[in-house]
Amino acid sequence: MKISNNWLKDFIKTELKTERIGEFLTDIGLEVEGIEKFESIKGSLEGIVVGKVLTYEKHPNADKLKKTTVDVGNGKILNIVCGAPNVEAGQTVPVAVVGTKIYDKTGNFFEIKEAKIRGEVSQGMICAEDELGLSDDHGGIMILDEEKFEVGKNFADYFEIANDEVIEIGLTPNRTDAMSHYGVARDLHAYLSTNKQKSEFEKVSSVVLSNEGTHDFSLIVEDPELCPRYIGAVIEDVKVADSPAWLKDRLKAIGLSPINNIVDITNYILHGFGQPLHAFDGDKIADKTVKVGTVKQGTKFTTLDGVERTLNGSEIIIKDGKDNPMCIAGVFGGANSGVSGETKTIFLESAYFNPVAVRKGAKFHGLNTDASFRFERGVDPNITRTAITHAIKLIQELAEGKLVGDLLEEYPKKIEDNYVIIRFSKIEQILGTKIHREKVKEILKALDIQVLNEIQNGLEISVPAYRADVTREIDVIEEILRIYGYNKIDAPQKISFTPVKLNAKDQDELENSWARTLQALGFNEVMNNSLTSVKDETNAVKLLNPLSNDLAFMRKSLLEGLLQNTIYNINRKNQDIKFFEFGKIYHKKEKYEERKQLAILVSGREVAENWLQPKSATSFYNLKAYVKVLLEKLVIDFKETALNDERFSDALSYEVDGKTLVRIGKVSTQMLKDFDIDQECFYAEIELEFAQKLRAENELKFKDIPKFNKIRRDLALLIDKTINYEDLYQVAKKNKSPYIKNINLFDVYEGKNLPEGKKSYAMSFELLNEEKTLEEKEITSVMDSLVKSFQKEFNAELRG
Repeated sequence: MKISNNWLKDFIKTELKTERIGEFLTDIGLEVEGIEKFESIKGSLEGIVVGKVLTYEKHPNADKLKKTTVDVGNGKILNIVCGAPNVEAGQTVPVAVVGTKIYDKTGNFFEIKEAKIRGEVSQGMICAEDELGLSDDHGGIMILDEEKFEVGKNFADYFEIANDEVIEIGLTPNRTDAMSHYGVARDLHAYLSTNKQKSEFEKVSSVVLSNEGTHDFSLIVEDPELCPRYIGAVIEDVKVADSPAWLKDRLKAIGLSPINNIVDITNYILHGFGQPLHAFDGDKIADKTVKVGTVKQGTKFTTLDGVERTLNGSEIIIKDGKDNPMCIAGVFGGANSGVSGETKTIFLESAYFNPVAVRKGAKFHGLNTDASFRFERGVDPNITRTAITHAIKLIQELAEGKLVGDLLEEYPKKIEDNYVIIRFSKIEQILGTKIHREKVKEILKALDIQVLNEIQNGLEISVPAYRADVTREIDVIEEILRIYGYNKIDAPQKISFTPVKLNAKDQDELENSWARTLQALGFNEVMNNSLTSVKDETNAVKLLNPLSNDLAFMRKSLLEGLLQNTIYNINRKNQDIKFFEFGKIYHKKEKYEERKQLAILVSGREVAENWLQPKSATSFYNLKAYVKVLLEKLVIDFKETALNDERFSDALSYEVDGKTLVRIGKVSTQMLKDFDIDQECFYAEIELEFAQKLRAENELKFKDIPKFNKIRRDLALLIDKTINYEDLYQVAKKNKSPYIKNINLFDVYEGKNLPEGKKSYAMSFELLNEEKTLEEKEITSVMDSLVKSFQKEFNAELRG
């Protein structure tokens, strides 16, 4: 937000320099990001003098150039080569002498230097209007009235050049009270007056206006919830024209382009007082009736930018007597009701609109205007009349308008100030220091916060309605600290805190443990936006008022975000991917559903290429290994089953008690194509809430390493190709022997020397008796029982 120093000092009188003002504004939370110099004429015409052309003749070496001699006063005659077609002897002209900087529209400049042009010396430049920033005219040099302009005088002496310093404030969204020059001045005065700095500030109030006759306009507010306060004024005989220089300079300083006196006045009030106004052409309002309400969904409306928009029925609409939309209230005006050069009667609006409704309308139509910026954050409901009366006075002065009849107003229920109780003990607790109670009262008074009553250890106060962000005790304490001064609070020499130890019942502890494990395995954590776009809207949660079409839905899966991260890295030559993300997914079935998952994605090489071993691509089994490392912390048994999921070409799920805990698979070719990824990706997702529940039920316990050695035995089984390792594993797990501690598949063979339809699985079994060394007969008994189980269940045969 740009604040003009000259404009600011219309409201607050202080001798402080702009840099010092910037320091104080930053101290009170209105962070100053920069201060720039503004000149109504760039360069302020410095170095431009009034000269008189004494002689001119054709340039000997160029047909379109002329040699001139120019008197610039004090007996100094300059030789100047000029290319203008209208230069003649005897003319009074503006001359840029050597050393003058000539600026273009973008602020860039070139410096006039003595030079030879086609062999002839040139000691300056005779200027055109556009070269001086006075207009866009470049038809020739500027010819001055010799009776008004004296040769040798500074050209700038004949112009009122506005010089200003513009303060750029990085305004936070909560500071609705400071969205104007008046608001900034009010806040600055609160700080200065309580910190022994001289300043004068006077609250603005309504202007007493004179009106003539009566009007037959009427006002109807259909829903006071959407528009708690509305004021309208009818002004006749207005003359729409250019604004005076002072008003143009005010607007130009903060980056606005002047349009005409009526529009400029509304912008002046907007940025001066923080109250948006809107002017309608009164002769275009059907039945001379202004309605504030809504229209049917699907109604077409053309806005000032010429775009036809389809209204959704929830916007606040200003309508005429025939319910024709004239304006999206608080957002954007209509093309058919705005002020033009032919306007004679205007209906001037000043209102307080429901901030939520304005925000929804602005976001739905993708409009962000100075008015919506303020309305959707909440303007001051009590400055509405003040603002419109000041605007009317300016219209009377600058556009010769005549206020007709009384102001129309609807304000059925006054917006009350906020009632808050603050405790001195709480102030001291939060600030860590004592502030004298009288100082607290002084600060509150400077902030327009009224002390209603003094109570034991505190105050009952009334916070003005324009401070929409100050509704709680802690908010008031922040305000006190802001004005008292953050720099006055001493930083403690010692900071104490009590660490909180998480236990197995805390999901955060599980997430932290898994995150540390994955980081140790070389993974990087990512965080993606929960808002996204979806191709398939089935069961998707759609936002009512999305910021854009790309952010219209809540994500249904974490996979898409990780794939976006993947292609981003691949495009930057980082092709070996190990990512994980903790995040929520959302679905709408019979009711809204929200689940938190851990998602893991791997792609590229498992081990970087080096002299010791060749490059090796990561695989589905690498990802399975990572998942199993995590699941070991849950101390659970799970069942591995095939999974049919359109996101994967091959996939498995891990189930516990019939409920899915993990989905793991190879990302489908179509999904990779959608993201322009041309290398294989493997993805797994773990249901976090379910995992935490299993972890709490099966607490991990530690025990001593056994004193006796494990015994390993291998089996090579010939089985049908339709049988999975998981089937063999589950049968082995059901064996009654307490000695089986570990089961592993270490070789798979299919092909030559095997019967058709058969494959060979080589499995290892680790056996252990923790009380004594196993005897051979005990080992044989266990292995025989395993073989019999495999033969019975799968018709397996031993090989070798």
